[in-house]
Amino acid sequence: MVHDLVPTDPECEADLGRVALWLDPDDLRWLSRHCCCPAGATEEQRRRCARLRFRASAALPKAGLSQEGG
Repeated sequence: MVHDLVPTDPECEADLGRVALWLDPDDLRWLSRHCCCPAGATEEQRRRCARLRFRASAALPKAGLSQEGG
């Protein structure tokens, strides 16, 4: 399945309080699957980690890349 790439709108992202972070696809794949929370992590820390993993995972197909790599 091929997706049309929709470029990120820097002004819209800035209005949302977000900044650009460019990562290698393999780094995104790793980040989307890896939780770095320590055993005693708070619920807030776990939610943040899950949010980062979700966004890393969502960025891959948006860029036309697979979760598996290659």
